[in-house]
Amino acid sequence: MTPLPESLRQEAIELFREYFDVPLVQNEILNNYIADMAKYSSNTDSVKIRACYNSIPSQLAKDNKKFQYKVVQKGGSSTIFGASIEWLSLAGVVFKCQKISQATEPIPVYADLSAFKLYMGDVGLLVMKSGISQQTILSGAGNTFMGALTENYVAQQLVVKGYDLYYWVSESIAELDFVLRKGNQIVGIEVKKGEHVRSRSLSVFVNSYKPAYSIRLSLKNFGEKDNPKSVPLYAAFCI
Repeated sequence: MTPLPESLRQEAIELFREYFDVPLVQNEILNNYIADMAKYSSNTDSVKIRACYNSIPSQLAKDNKKFQYKVVQKGGSSTIFGASIEWLSLAGVVFKCQKISQATEPIPVYADLSAFKLYMGDVGLLVMKSGISQQTILSGAGNTFMGALTENYVAQQLVVKGYDLYYWVSESIAELDFVLRKGNQIVGIEVKKGEHVRSRSLSVFVNSYKPAYSIRLSLKNFGEKDNPKSVPLYAAFCI
């Protein structure tokens, strides 16, 4: 938790932004994914799978990032698209983050199986599908979709580390991006795209469950003053 010298911190932030953007490779992977959808499913099913997949940038752009079938298609439902989402999840193309309303052990029993977010399996592919410009990514400009990209990036890092994904909602007054199980501990994680980190949700979570510690991921330096711990976004793999 020792802060990095400022020169190294700035270099790490630049590398973090570059990581989002490798367009030629990303485009080839997207095309291969779409080809596989047609190859390994029926024509009818592949159309539904692609529709769900193509809706993810729009799903994450909403204030409420919960997956909504009506965004895929007017009148859409789990009956129509549930199997398509399962196909994408099992193939590792997307990550499912389940909603919980109670952050106590055992977390899986408190998951609301009907409420979830979907993240792309790779944040660079989300960059490509969203069409956000390279200049916006590298400059770190205040584009609102950068928040969704950052959240997807963190989800990807957590899955690689072997964590199951959950997010917490409390009676529509607070929503925390991720809740992890680390051994017998529950850890709340809040994600911020920049250095402005004020937020009510993490405070509500901490006051409600009194975790041993919580984590705020942002572009701020490492720090361990009181609660939460400050971890830079480029160091999400350290969690």
